[in-house]
Amino acid sequence: QVQLVESGGGLVQAGGSLRLSCAASGRTFTNYAMAWFRQALGKGREFVASISWNGYMIDYADSVKGRFTISRDNAKNTAYLQMNSLKPEDTAVYYCAAKFGTPASRETDFRSWGQGTQVIVSS
Repeated sequence: QVQLVESGGGLVQAGGSLRLSCAASGRTFTNYAMAWFRQALGKGREFVASISWNGYMIDYADSVKGRFTISRDNAKNTAYLQMNSLKPEDTAVYYCAAKFGTPASRETDFRSWGQGTQVIVSS
């Protein structure tokens, strides 16, 4: 499995921006679709965004469309999540995930997970 390490979380005011990074190692990065999930306190983990190995296939949860952008830099083995116009309801632990082959949006499709990075959006 590929190893994943997220970074970039923190505390931000509503309307602000953050960029999360996910550094991958251990396997050929371009064999994997990447995704971001999040889990708010007391809730289940939910899909945020996914991207295919070449960046051609991208999908977003309705709740983040138009505000978040997923991307990847295969030369750096890193995926990103640019989060703009943040809202208090975006507060959660954000997880990076990798899936061999085609992208997906179901948590159970992903075998490799990072440790998570906390994002707190204050009102």
